[in-house]
Amino acid sequence: QVQLVESGGGLVQAGGSLRLSCAASRSIFSINTMGWYRQAPENQREWVATITTGGNTNYADSVKGRFTISRDNAKNTVYLQMNDVKPEDTAVYYCNVAIASFRRPWGQGTLVIVSS
Repeated sequence: QVQLVESGGGLVQAGGSLRLSCAASRSIFSINTMGWYRQAPENQREWVATITTGGNTNYADSVKGRFTISRDNAKNTVYLQMNDVKPEDTAVYYCNVAIASFRRPWGQGTLVIVSS
């Protein structure tokens, strides 16, 4: 049973915008803080942003002021609005439960490529 499905990635020019979506199984979405993570080529996966069930958000310094995480509890979906993207934002983006001990198997991710 697939529990996390990311979508919305693509090729975008620097300074542009992109909106990522992550559809999650209701069983894991409704009670958990959710997060976005990314992995650039030859780098480890890193945290990008998190959002609690109540809508409180937190961001990595590298994306603060440019990215916005949101969630639609009715649709079991979490979003990542990416504005003013930079070439260093190029990565495969994943979503998952924020608390590591509750984390589910990683999905396939969605690839974002930012051209300069």
